[in-house]
Amino acid sequence: MSDLLRLRPAATAAMIAVFDDAATVAHACAFETALARAQAAYGVIAPDLAAAIVAGVDPAGIDPVELGEEAALAGTLAIPLVARLRRMVGGDAARALHRSATSQDVADSVLMLQVRAAHRLLATDVTRVCDALAVLARSHGERPAIGRTLLQDAMPVAFGLRLAQAARGIGHALAMLDTAVAANAVVQLGGAAGTRAGMDGKGAAVAEHIAQALGLELSAPWHARRSGVAAIGATLGILIGALGKFARDVALLAQNSIGEAREPLIAGRGGSSAMAHKRNPTGCQVALSAATRAPGLVASLLAGLPQEAERGLGGWQAEGPALADLFLLASGSAAALAMVAEGLEVDEAAIARNLAVAGVGDDIGESAAIIADLLDGMRD
Repeated sequence: MSDLLRLRPAATAAMIAVFDDAATVAHACAFETALARAQAAYGVIAPDLAAAIVAGVDPAGIDPVELGEEAALAGTLAIPLVARLRRMVGGDAARALHRSATSQDVADSVLMLQVRAAHRLLATDVTRVCDALAVLARSHGERPAIGRTLLQDAMPVAFGLRLAQAARGIGHALAMLDTAVAANAVVQLGGAAGTRAGMDGKGAAVAEHIAQALGLELSAPWHARRSGVAAIGATLGILIGALGKFARDVALLAQNSIGEAREPLIAGRGGSSAMAHKRNPTGCQVALSAATRAPGLVASLLAGLPQEAERGLGGWQAEGPALADLFLLASGSAAALAMVAEGLEVDEAAIARNLAVAGVGDDIGESAAIIADLLDGMRD
């Protein structure tokens, strides 16, 4: 079964792969083998048992369709997954596998591994948008254009000023996401009630070993402390909104009655099934659709913050799908707008014509200096 007809128009193929079944199973298996190695390193389990676990665990031997059905019944992926892994390794190693860990340790660590990978992918396309906008802003840094406030003609601005503001807003949002991911994409290892019981007092060392093996940061258990997940999701929402701001402006400028800018002409993109003469701002459409959907997903993460006692019921289980959807939407938006920004067609004659019709002169104030300030301060 495939969901690509729903997902692919809104997200990049690479981002879809980050959160697909194969990646999820592979990360979960990596957590279990890292746990075994770490526990063996500190004497929690015997080295030969860890070796048997590492040798026996095979993500390729797990059918995600069957696992999904079992997870639907169990209420969590980890329970049927661990059962399958134990059958794989057999013997005493089966009893040692997943020792003193809990389902949420697996789920949260897998999610944070996916967050790290998703962030790296997303940053590449967002940086493309910012870089292209900066080039455009500088090249049109002294070109007078009509400014617009409350959707009406206002006073003149440099055409590049609007682009520089967009670049700074998107760059700032990416910097916020960078900070949120660096601080909060951390390993989870707390055991049944977040005390790391059953690890012979070596839980912190085991957690550090796992974090290093998986490329995550170390953290105390955070089963019911979900502010980090909410921070990542909230900054994703801000980034999607900042991208949407640029998309909204381009879509408005591309209207026939304005015509100051339009998306690049790309074969197979921007057409109409009913009106051959149309050139639709399809990249902007992708970004604006993402910006429409993102706030509700962020709200879901915020609603899950008041979790019950040591481990919550329903709140953290809602986070993974919401956070994945935010990364998927952000990827589609950034990739679409990278193409728009890198190939944006600016109609200088239309800019001059609209300014002349407004009849407000051509004094753009300190636009050029403001553009320089905005671009010099990118990613502060």
